[in-house]
Amino acid sequence: MAMSITTLALLVLAPFLVWRFYQRLKAMMMRQRSIVSRHYTGVGVFAAMILVAGSELIARPALLGWLGVGTAAGIAYGIWGLRLTRFENDTCYFTPNARLGMVIAMLFFARVMYIGVEIYANQGSNVPTPGFTDSFITLLALGLTAGYFGTYSAGLIRWRRALKKAVNAA
Repeated sequence: MAMSITTLALLVLAPFLVWRFYQRLKAMMMRQRSIVSRHYTGVGVFAAMILVAGSELIARPALLGWLGVGTAAGIAYGIWGLRLTRFENDTCYFTPNARLGMVIAMLFFARVMYIGVEIYANQGSNVPTPGFTDSFITLLALGLTAGYFGTYSAGLIRWRRALKKAVNAA
């Protein structure tokens, strides 16, 4: 079985892509300044991810249920992540728990990579291209990711509102 140059390139570049994603993610999980507009954007983007996927699954209640289970687990995980976050009330900086966020993001990234490999492997065959919402595992990963990061963003908005209220009261 001969490998094409494209397959070899993908085999060489995939570990590099995973490493770069991990490094970028690690940098994002450090101490950072709270920017409220980013938190609102996070809530909007992750809510949209769930709503768009959910709208495609209206006719398939079992898969919609898996998306709901993933989202509920992501929300619970996000609440736990907020409890483990270090907040600096005097400077508006926060430090998320790096392990929690990285586990969720890498899980979703791994699932997206798997779908990409599956699409590439099925090229030229009569196997239909898998849809993003066709697998319950993908929907669990999507719900978990969107639920976690959406809840985390909402929690940061709540923290900033409490800070503003405390400053105004003083």
